[in-house]
Amino acid sequence: MTLLDSLLDDLAAEGDVLWTLVADLDDAGWATPTPAAGWTVADQVAHLTWTDEQAVLAACASTPEGKRAWDAVVVRALEDPHGFVDTAAHELAELAPAALLIRWEASRAALSAALRAVPEGERMPWFGPPMSPASMATARFMETWAHGLDVHEALGAAPARTDRIRHVAHLGVRTRDFAYSVREESAPAEPFGIALVAPSGETWSWGPDDAAQRVRGSAWDFCCLVTQRVHRDDTDLVATGADADHWLDIAQAFAGPSGEGRNQAGEPR
Repeated sequence: MTLLDSLLDDLAAEGDVLWTLVADLDDAGWATPTPAAGWTVADQVAHLTWTDEQAVLAACASTPEGKRAWDAVVVRALEDPHGFVDTAAHELAELAPAALLIRWEASRAALSAALRAVPEGERMPWFGPPMSPASMATARFMETWAHGLDVHEALGAAPARTDRIRHVAHLGVRTRDFAYSVREESAPAEPFGIALVAPSGETWSWGPDDAAQRVRGSAWDFCCLVTQRVHRDDTDLVATGADADHWLDIAQAFAGPSGEGRNQAGEPR
């Protein structure tokens, strides 16, 4: 099994978790507000559907027809760079729940097939730097998991904690320098030592064990932090060194503006 195969299998499994959670909801359930301001359960699923569809277009952009389709997406994005993603989600969320589920299922299958079909060594255009199919699959996993957390919270359900989140943790570590750049700060030159305890109890490590700047704690809490699904003070993460401590204040595994993050537990939204 290749890395891409493994990623796509985990992405499918994570999507199935969310599918099972929402498939039998009534109209009121789909309209339930989620922790993302202004987004309902339907908006969350619509966003995942739309983004999968755009990723399919990006994966096919090496053909003349595919390039025209992708260029049209870029033009729409440039017309409303700060709002086009939300607008697309809200528009799709107007579909009847059954129709939205059918479209999401189709986009999930199409994405898997499109990523497998990208020629080896070729990178896909995206709204930021070009991405390999494996990087795209990792990003789609991160978003599916994070938006799934929002839906679980909205519906009062407890998400299962699996080691599939290693993809999110890896992305959170790899995007360290990006978190600085999006705030127009200079990233530290030296690597950090990261050791996180997985849901299974295994320890996942990145960087040198003897690094002066270190982060230790729960992989689940780290993944929630880098996707802004938890306030830092509600995690068990411990930083050693001023640079590592600051990083935990700004860490993000997603592209775009940093956002406002989550309030501490018990504080009003």
